[in-house]
Amino acid sequence: MSGYEAALAAFLSSPASQGWRDLAVFADGTAARACAAADVERAAGHVVAPAPDKVFAALAATPFDAVRVVILGQDPYPTPGHANGLAFSYVGPTPLPRSLVNIRRELKDDLGLAAAATGDLTRWAVQGVLLLNTALTVREGAAKAGSHLALGWGRVTDAIIAAVSGKRPHAVFVLWGKPAQAKRALIEETRHLVIASAHPSPLSARRGFFGSRPFSMANEWLAARGEKPIDW
Repeated sequence: MSGYEAALAAFLSSPASQGWRDLAVFADGTAARACAAADVERAAGHVVAPAPDKVFAALAATPFDAVRVVILGQDPYPTPGHANGLAFSYVGPTPLPRSLVNIRRELKDDLGLAAAATGDLTRWAVQGVLLLNTALTVREGAAKAGSHLALGWGRVTDAIIAAVSGKRPHAVFVLWGKPAQAKRALIEETRHLVIASAHPSPLSARRGFFGSRPFSMANEWLAARGEKPIDW
């Protein structure tokens, strides 16, 4: 094994996978096949993001039993060097990806928080915010968004969403854009809150993302159920 298949084996053998490794998609070969398909892409000469050691970063940073919020993205940033395994998160030099700039703008408008100096969203993840993409890999390149959606990742991430919905007592699902909202049927809305709006991309943010107040809505809902709010 090499690359993404090796990364899967390492993740499943680590303490960070507790709770996640019990999902059928990790036992029946579904996740392994998606990883193998990503490795085929690399073998064919394509640059794939994020790096194998980051592909399960979202699950590793947010244990299953800690999930309180799910923010669902489409796939990792395809711009070289941008993806780090957490949806919408970025570690690197400025400028930040434009979707993340818009997220920071809405955060300021919603909660009055000054823009952070970094695009790293790990501090959200360790508080129980699962930053999940519907595909965990992508070909790097400006026009490659969505290039790995057909590799089988959808079955993996659908199972993750369904498990959180079915087994967590209450969680907030933040669905930005139509691809994320297509997963709404997986969520049991009698127990969980769904916040759906336009995507923060510069192509759509002005069509309903700005002014949607997802951060305060999530915190108000969590607090009403005795949960500690997220320190956004």
